[in-house]
Amino acid sequence: MVFTSKTFFPAMRGKEIDVIGVGVSNTELIFRLCEAGARVTLHDRRAPGDLPDALRERLRESGVSFSLGEGYLDDLGGEIVFRTPGMYYGHPALTAARRRGQIVTSELEVFLKLCPCPVFGVTGSDGKTTTTTLIAEMLKRTGRRIHLGGNIGAALLPILDQVEAGDRCAVELSSFQLMSMRVSPDVAVLTNITPNHLDVHGTMEEYVACKRNILAHQSAFSRAVVSADNATASELCADVRGALSRFSRLQEVETGAWMDVSGDLWHSQNGLRTRILNRSELKLPGLHNVENFLAAAAAVWGEVPPAEIAAVGREFAGVEHRIEFVRERGGVKWYNDSIATSPTRMIAGLLSFPQKLIVIAGGYDKHIPFEPLAKPVLEHVKTIVLTGATAERIEAVLRAEEGFAASGLRILHAADLAEAVRLADAEARAGDIVTLSPACASFDAFPNFEARGNCYKDLVNAL
Repeated sequence: MVFTSKTFFPAMRGKEIDVIGVGVSNTELIFRLCEAGARVTLHDRRAPGDLPDALRERLRESGVSFSLGEGYLDDLGGEIVFRTPGMYYGHPALTAARRRGQIVTSELEVFLKLCPCPVFGVTGSDGKTTTTTLIAEMLKRTGRRIHLGGNIGAALLPILDQVEAGDRCAVELSSFQLMSMRVSPDVAVLTNITPNHLDVHGTMEEYVACKRNILAHQSAFSRAVVSADNATASELCADVRGALSRFSRLQEVETGAWMDVSGDLWHSQNGLRTRILNRSELKLPGLHNVENFLAAAAAVWGEVPPAEIAAVGREFAGVEHRIEFVRERGGVKWYNDSIATSPTRMIAGLLSFPQKLIVIAGGYDKHIPFEPLAKPVLEHVKTIVLTGATAERIEAVLRAEEGFAASGLRILHAADLAEAVRLADAEARAGDIVTLSPACASFDAFPNFEARGNCYKDLVNAL
């Protein structure tokens, strides 16, 4: 099948299409396919009563058929199967569908294949959303129409036929989305690679292989932006087929963006250095956000004027659930860093503050090691409130670390997030900072990190 951005949806008329999952990525896609005249069957593990009434009724009115609950994947029979981004590409049901000759794809995979305008794609273990959003904000300064989506929470395929060649797209890409990709963005950004999602991928080798796909299918006319400070990401520079830019907060790079010892941020290219601004001018807190800004600046360099890049740095305050200030109460400041779903992300959050913190941590077990947390927690945390499935594992790692007794770290346990907030509130005194920085995914108690962060903010605001 050969499609363009303008012919894809007209070509779906009359086709039998299976859509797995009715989350953020696929809900609007389902309605768009129905509008185009496709016969859509929704497959979702939730029972009929678990779908919101308004959504279920709207789907029914659109002509959607349902395969719900246990055995929801037993009858995949459509000519095209759209998987949900979080569904493992090697799932037996999808493998069987491919062997039967069915097309198995995803919303974002089709969009990237057919998008008529340049795409700036971002992946990495940490920093994806902030970097993608920074790129979008910088590109907006050119006056072009910008489409922001992907793993960041907005489906792009439903608006495919509205995208024009002069537009620009900024797309966040997860390892699950990249796993089956055979197309790479025009500008590919790799922020870093550290252990993550090993509960699904099983091995670090497979996880890295998924990230490699953001570079593997570029052409000589593409550009890659890769961290010079992360060893695993740097190893993938050998896969770069087009122009290579690096970013670093530790060293000068030949081509790309970097920070010097005084905190000035620069871009270098063809022997020419251009100062952007000083890190003290960045509105985003934390060294990890210096890296995110450098990555974004390197990605848009040549398309966005340096002065506009600097203006975004001075004005952009951040993305929800990422070291988000919630409130100050009784001299205690509360922050929401629910996006910290891995040890490395939690460490970055701890280092963003100039004092020892009270931290709420723990959650779903992704089978990644917690040992890297131990030393930073002992150095930067005075009380940690543990909750969720990983609480015991995290405590064991902390207690086994040399210097635990001398650190004075207090370890408390809570049955749920509500109790954790109450315990943290009881511990806090004027001048303290409390942050939700879980180092874990939320799936043991919440559908996603956004829901966890929103619940936390509600609890804090209700104190």
